[in-house]
Amino acid sequence: MTTVQDIFDLTVWVTLAILCLAFFITIFRIVRGPTLPDRILGLDMLVAIAIGFIAVVGIKTGYALYVDVAIALGLVGFLATVAFARFVLSRGKTEDDILTEARMAASQARNEAKAARKAEQRSGTAAKAEPGGAASRTPTGGDR
Repeated sequence: MTTVQDIFDLTVWVTLAILCLAFFITIFRIVRGPTLPDRILGLDMLVAIAIGFIAVVGIKTGYALYVDVAIALGLVGFLATVAFARFVLSRGKTEDDILTEARMAASQARNEAKAARKAEQRSGTAAKAEPGGAASRTPTGGDR
């Protein structure tokens, strides 16, 4: 017959195995990316997994000191996430920002090219419209 202690030990080992799996999946997501905010979210998840490890070890050993360590790690993780978020907002650009800027630059270049073609057509049309106009006049302004 199984005792409460056996169930408790099994639960602790299953929990540690699930946390290890979550840890490796999160590490894979951090390495793979694809964007900086994804990596920041992955690091925040690592802090949560570490808090889970500390909590399980604290429950298994029975030391209440681990709860204080988990709380301190949670505060440090929160501050790190806020610092990374401020970095992204102030200096780092996301892929969406880069794509938006590229689209705006391409649109502006197309508009400038259209304006240049229209100006070229107008200047070519104006020169053809006055065959004996401005070029045949004398510098004094009179017609001879």
